[in-house]
Amino acid sequence: MAHLLCGLVHYLARRALAWGGHLGDSTRNECWRRRSAVTITGRRIDSADAERVAAEARRVLRSNRQSGISDWDGMRYDFVCPSPTHYPFQWFWDSAFHAIALLHIDPELSRQELRCLMQGAQSNGFQGHMLLWERDAHKRWLNEEYSIRLAHPFYTATIQPPVVARAVERIFEVTGDKAFVREILPPMVRFFDWLARVRDPDDDGLIAIIQPDESGLDASPKYDKAMRIPYDPPTHTLPALQQSMQRLFDAYKGATAEAQPLLDVFLFEDVMVNAIYADGLRALARLSRAVGAPEPDRFERASQRTLDALMAKCWDADAGLFWDLSGVAEERARVLTFTSLFPLILPDLDAAVAKRLVREHLLNEKEFWLPYPVPSVAASEVTFDPAWQTKTTWQGPTWVNVNWYLYWGLRAHGFDDIASELARRTVAMQARGGIREFYDPFTAEGYGATDFGWSCLSLDLIAAETSG
Repeated sequence: MAHLLCGLVHYLARRALAWGGHLGDSTRNECWRRRSAVTITGRRIDSADAERVAAEARRVLRSNRQSGISDWDGMRYDFVCPSPTHYPFQWFWDSAFHAIALLHIDPELSRQELRCLMQGAQSNGFQGHMLLWERDAHKRWLNEEYSIRLAHPFYTATIQPPVVARAVERIFEVTGDKAFVREILPPMVRFFDWLARVRDPDDDGLIAIIQPDESGLDASPKYDKAMRIPYDPPTHTLPALQQSMQRLFDAYKGATAEAQPLLDVFLFEDVMVNAIYADGLRALARLSRAVGAPEPDRFERASQRTLDALMAKCWDADAGLFWDLSGVAEERARVLTFTSLFPLILPDLDAAVAKRLVREHLLNEKEFWLPYPVPSVAASEVTFDPAWQTKTTWQGPTWVNVNWYLYWGLRAHGFDDIASELARRTVAMQARGGIREFYDPFTAEGYGATDFGWSCLSLDLIAAETSG
């Protein structure tokens, strides 16, 4: 309880100071002094928590399934939507996460999820981040709730992180289905090639996003400077974001996909996006070798090149962190979010670098190791909003997909005990907060959409921790 109260006091102190209030340094320092050293309990996931969360996750994946025939060229669709009440369409990285979670229900549903997703692949390699299978049935969402640009009446003009390669590899590991890999590999390769061709204009091995939602981290405060969003009281954040998004949309009107990054309106070499990109390239190499497809060595070289670029351009040896790069000038965006830790997901990351990420930052109770880690923004940041006061996403609460990626990164680097503790706390969080979009890292209260699809990745954590 002391741990929780001190964290809340620290948060309120920073808010008070930012908005003209006052809470003395002595109060904050006393709270930090009273905190105990980081403990890794060694306990496994509570069996009652696991049973409850797994049952709910299976229910959500089944109930969120959408199927039918679309007005889009009469194509059939069959996928799990993120949330019927908030997100009724098919999102690119959500579907990849859903496919992984569905492996714990029926691998055929995993394959179907990605087959449906790949129907949105274009001949030039581009894949929009949203497929609007039932566009007319959900016009309210398109008109009132989402800030999106369309390339076509049924798909968007923007991307999301290429998690799909990791998802296909996981399906192959479980099923051994080479025919499925051969079927799905060509559009995946075209998409990765499109990213390299169109989104790496300086040819440094790092791909760029051209608006915040392309990373999936729509309102992360690390984008505030580039988006010209001032630090204001929470009620001002969402309107400022919406106005800034419209500025981007206006700038991109009439510009080709190839020209948009060159405008330097919003150009971000995002650490998380590039870690997922490098991870995906490695997966493409392994999948290509497994089924005798061409060019596995090309994908391996490209993956290593991206990792080398992350180390050369984004790694800050003094801070022990990775920073995103903003604009053509590649200014380091020094806002501490979970993405500064994300190269941990890459098994080839230097062991000394991985150790610093974990020991100095992930396990730092002033930053990320809160009662229910990993918060999307470090608790030390003034923009940290754990209780969702801004009503925007990725400003402090904990997300299950982040924990899932970091869990496997910790395992890859030999931090098995920390990975197990992260899994235990994640499942405990969901046992208290439900299958929600995101969670308060102090209390486990769930926020955002209910019955949220990718939060069912806890099925994968439970399976990993209880097998063998």
